[in-house]
Amino acid sequence: MGFQINTNLGALKAYNALATVNAQTEKAQLRLASQKKINTVADDTSGFNVGKKLEAQVATQKSQLGNISSAQNYLATAESALQEINDKINQIAAKQTDSADQLKDGASIAKDIRTLASEVDSILKSTNINGNQLLASTDGSTAVSAPTFNVGGSTLTFDFASSDLGLSTLHTAISTTNLQSTTDSTVLGFDTSTIATSVRTALGKIGNLNQALSSRSDYLTNAISNNTATISNLFDADMAAEQLNSTKGQIGSQVATAMLSQLNTAPQNLLSLFK
Repeated sequence: MGFQINTNLGALKAYNALATVNAQTEKAQLRLASQKKINTVADDTSGFNVGKKLEAQVATQKSQLGNISSAQNYLATAESALQEINDKINQIAAKQTDSADQLKDGASIAKDIRTLASEVDSILKSTNINGNQLLASTDGSTAVSAPTFNVGGSTLTFDFASSDLGLSTLHTAISTTNLQSTTDSTVLGFDTSTIATSVRTALGKIGNLNQALSSRSDYLTNAISNNTATISNLFDADMAAEQLNSTKGQIGSQVATAMLSQLNTAPQNLLSLFK
């Protein structure tokens, strides 16, 4: 062992050890403060990139889940209207049967049917959500816009007024030449079985769409939960472990500081040689 004072290698090593301990302590304390183990890209480049991709994916999935909720509201509005229409068509059919009773007033029954048909017509024209006509345009035609919803990897288009759902038959049936006709024989003799079937068909398809949306909602909810758990594993700090690291670092820093002080003053012992 040499005796030199120009370069205190022991103190230099102690200084480096102290700097390392302080850096580790600071990192542990930063993780405690932020509650995250990845605070900069340098902490974990791979984990940072994967986590940020997953965060973007979760944000998209949450938006898709919101779209599903909007789509379900859209379907619920259409379903309620069609249920009302279905009830009124059943009432019309019952009144047509009553008209066969010779003790009933056919003209009064025909008037009741026209009133019910007018109510159906009103429901068709007034059913809308957020300004979008669902079952018919305000002039009674079937030419309405069909909204499209992004529901996670696929899109759904709802066109209730189209022939695909059979409602074009209903539009024709409640026209002024049929169930709203001024001719009693036309009103009383109109076959409602076809339009009743078309309404039930539309309701059935709405039910199928709701089932598809519910399934997609379950999938997205689980995917969001799983992705969030993965993000947590990547970014969230183990608070108990970091507290231990912080305490260990503080103690280590105190010891290293004491050793640096001792090693820094060690060359003073050489002064005794010059007395």
